[in-house]
Amino acid sequence: MDYVIRVHASPLDIPANAWDALLAQQDAPSPFMQHAYLAALHSSGSATPDTGWTPQFVTLWRNDTLAAAGALYIKSHSYGEYVFDWAWANAYADHGLHYFPKATCAVPFTPVPSSRLLAVDATARQALLKAMLDVAKQHQLSSLHILFTSPDDRAACDALGLMQRQTVQFHWHNADLQGHRFDSFASFLASLSQEKRKKIKQERRRVADSGVTFRTSAGMDISTSDWDFFCQCYERTYLEHGNAPYLSRHFFGQMQHDMPHNWVLFVAERDGHPIASSLIAVQGLGTSNAVAYGRYWGALERVDCLHFEACYYQPLNWCIANGVQRFEGGAQGEHKMARALMPVTTYSAHWLAHPAFADAVERYLERESAGVNNYLDHLAERSPFKQP
Repeated sequence: MDYVIRVHASPLDIPANAWDALLAQQDAPSPFMQHAYLAALHSSGSATPDTGWTPQFVTLWRNDTLAAAGALYIKSHSYGEYVFDWAWANAYADHGLHYFPKATCAVPFTPVPSSRLLAVDATARQALLKAMLDVAKQHQLSSLHILFTSPDDRAACDALGLMQRQTVQFHWHNADLQGHRFDSFASFLASLSQEKRKKIKQERRRVADSGVTFRTSAGMDISTSDWDFFCQCYERTYLEHGNAPYLSRHFFGQMQHDMPHNWVLFVAERDGHPIASSLIAVQGLGTSNAVAYGRYWGALERVDCLHFEACYYQPLNWCIANGVQRFEGGAQGEHKMARALMPVTTYSAHWLAHPAFADAVERYLERESAGVNNYLDHLAERSPFKQP
């Protein structure tokens, strides 16, 4: 098929309605691939050339209709990706070669599996991926990486010979081992082994005994003062770890204005004053396939087990009450299994321009995949659920 291929230096150059209409047709849409989210990352200064994310968004057009689109960035580092390739970069450096700049198709700072190669059909999806490869080659980049892909993305990557990589995340599902949906937090606890059930109750009791209570706000009910407080918590957490926060207050202001219905905020209070907060995103609320995503948290005071309450127990309780089918806990974190977030495989795809390094990485990925599968088998033996 013949397409008109365009490369955009800003997501703002792409019509939002055309992008979002294409996203709605994909096998795994997420709020983080919405035009408003990607545009806010750019216009807020969070993901721009100044921060090492140079947009080269690729679109394919057929008769003025958007047939395919992808969020491609030229990267001068690997921060904010959560699929770690620092060892690859070090190997390049050891051989006097430059790994950076590289090309990455991803949502900055957002390790959420979802559709990356938006397309009307498989043919257009492969054409989009080929166009991204052409961008990488034209800029003489070391590599192209498609991160946290969907099944349709993986099929396109397989067809063009990209290497596939496996990683592990931990997701909670709103059902027990027999497939019965939980009707309360108590029924969720009843599905767990005695040891895990006791541990969760103890952790929640410590927070309650410290005098902490929670209030929940969703959508338009999240006030500007709530967003301000959340950002204060978010920034504090990053600074305490010696890092500047990835996302700016301007970005969260755009979320409040442009995507309010995709957010739920949990605020911890003590003696009438807010002391901590956590923010989750939601997709498809009110449908049978609703998903929630644990995203950000921060605290101004230290309270034992407050992190677990704010980031897991309050969101899970909300998910059960609102019929959310799945809660994704974000990147890594084997400790999440104790809260019934179970391991799932996530995927990325990779192309390296240097033939010898591509061959070496392919052999490495074969060994790594075997290790990941063994790790998953090991985790399966540690299920927190009561066995039938």
